[in-house]
Amino acid sequence: MSALRVRSAPPGVDGALVSITPESAGWTYVGFAVHHLAGRLERLEEERETCVVLLEGSCSLSGLGEASRASVFDGPPTALYVPPGAPWWAEGEGELAVCTAPARGGLEPRLLDSPELVTRGSGTEERFIANILMESEPAESLLVTEVITPAGHWSSFPPHKHDRDDPPRERALEETYYHRLRGGRGFAFQRVYTDDGLDEAVAAGDGDVVLVPRGYHPVAGDPRVDLYYLNVMAGPVREWRVSVAPGFD
Repeated sequence: MSALRVRSAPPGVDGALVSITPESAGWTYVGFAVHHLAGRLERLEEERETCVVLLEGSCSLSGLGEASRASVFDGPPTALYVPPGAPWWAEGEGELAVCTAPARGGLEPRLLDSPELVTRGSGTEERFIANILMESEPAESLLVTEVITPAGHWSSFPPHKHDRDDPPRERALEETYYHRLRGGRGFAFQRVYTDDGLDEAVAAGDGDVVLVPRGYHPVAGDPRVDLYYLNVMAGPVREWRVSVAPGFD
């Protein structure tokens, strides 16, 4: 099995279905987990900012607002931003994604309930994007977005990368892809490759996370099942700047 794929599992003691830390991933910035929520979840990160995304179900987010959707394929997300040193809680039933990255503090907790909605690509490259916490929203490190790719379409295409600090062309960002498939069946393929030897093709099932420490990382959707993924990125500079693979401009 590829070291870049992390499978989800039945909920652990803390309700976690999947959990990636900088230590487990072998990198510096991005932390990611999905929790089954059945009651109340409370957290406090002293040195990391947090973005909590409701994937499905209904809950209250730190008393700042209510969130509800039937699944990741049903309507835009509601999320919560929390700076380091501030406790947060979610209460209800469903599944939550918890995204973290290093931060110093200075912003206030807030609800993110009106993401910028974008259509990108055309033909079999068309996909639909909800920018939850991208550069238009204040944060220190985190960049968070979700994408719905129709059945049989390609996504994160043309192949691009963001693994070196080369402004204005590129910024170094670690990234996770949390994959879901409509109905929980089928699979997607994600290729993670570089110009200097890394080349892995990962079969991602429902609930799997693909780590992208470096390299290009296009996705091919299942020909019969719609694909969803949640991207979490962070690095030394909070800018989404990418380089397209040679021959694909």
